[in-house]
Amino acid sequence: MPQSAPAPALERPAPDLPHPTAGRDQALAALQALANGTRLDLVRALIAAGDTGLPAGVLAGRLGLSNSRLSFHLAALEQAGVVEARRVSRNIFYSAGLERLGQTIGYLLHDCCAADPRVSACCAPAPVANPGDSPARDQSFGTEKT
Repeated sequence: MPQSAPAPALERPAPDLPHPTAGRDQALAALQALANGTRLDLVRALIAAGDTGLPAGVLAGRLGLSNSRLSFHLAALEQAGVVEARRVSRNIFYSAGLERLGQTIGYLLHDCCAADPRVSACCAPAPVANPGDSPARDQSFGTEKT
């Protein structure tokens, strides 16, 4: 009975790229948390708020969420590391976890897409339009201002 050839070894990643499993679980957690419209709106609002962040009450008011719904969504984002919380007196301020967001984007670009220039080209900043060219956009929610 002839013996079959041994199975080929798995190819190793290119030496200049990070190991493919490095950060995989963190990227999956972040992407799962961001795969919700309300949570994505929360992150956009917090990025627009900058390092100071926003208190929970302001976030709830801006998004029209009850305190319990806001708490549910913030907990998922915080657990994934894409939102950070800090206590100031009796208030809790939330801010975007920019490092984790950057790591997630980096993982997608470099580990998943192998830094393909066609993918990277899609991430280039859009040219700045003249203010009169189009309606102003509220950067925290992506809605047109009237």
